[in-house]
Amino acid sequence: MSALVELNDICVQFDERNVLDKVSLRLERGKITTLIGPNGAGKSTLVKVLLGLQRRYSGKLIKTKGLKTGYVPQKLKLNDSLPLSVERFLRLAGKFSQQELNEALTLVGAQHLLKNNMHSLSGGENQRVLLARALLQRPDLLVLDEPAQGVDVQGQIDLYELIDTIRHRFNCAVFMVSHDLHLVMAKTDDVICLHHHICCSGAPADIAQHPKYIALFGHANHQSLAFYHHQHDHHHHDLAGQPVSGDSSQCSHHSHGHHHD
Repeated sequence: MSALVELNDICVQFDERNVLDKVSLRLERGKITTLIGPNGAGKSTLVKVLLGLQRRYSGKLIKTKGLKTGYVPQKLKLNDSLPLSVERFLRLAGKFSQQELNEALTLVGAQHLLKNNMHSLSGGENQRVLLARALLQRPDLLVLDEPAQGVDVQGQIDLYELIDTIRHRFNCAVFMVSHDLHLVMAKTDDVICLHHHICCSGAPADIAQHPKYIALFGHANHQSLAFYHHQHDHHHHDLAGQPVSGDSSQCSHHSHGHHHD
């Protein structure tokens, strides 16, 4: 299968220090790839190379001709003193019809926010609006930088479900940046663990067991991973996070994962 984007031996230096050291990866249509790594590992720099914002690098970046990229930034810098409705914010993204705006918001389950003020949105609502803006471009590649920041646990699960739905609907490649595996697990096809160079890459379950991943992140994530995989087998939960059907005794020791951050 031909890749939409291919990076071969990408190196980026700041002050003669390798921020990215021979990084190679392929992003394919219909697949979700998650990039994880501790703070300062070069994740943002890699995203900038991918988006064409960091042009000083060695190595090769090959993109499919006419590739359309949608980008959901980690933080949005808005002028707090200016009122800005969701509708107006989306209009700033380009010449789109009202129907297109409505469709994009409907796709992400945020159509009720159309007239709301951008400054009063919750973390999860904000991410949905940013996602809607990215989808207006009908992207082949969707890049999301730490989409779960400022979103509570249930909100994160919903967000990853939504990203999964979008990947199938648009048949786009998704490249997600996260600081750990945590809840990303269940929906990701490939994980790339970055610490200036690629430490390890592969299926999420394999990476979670990989000694280099454990050396960087420790075992702390295993409980949340176990919780999420288990949680995923039950589609109906009551408010306490217990599955409504199925063997609830098996799940009770995981229910702490439902507490909001």
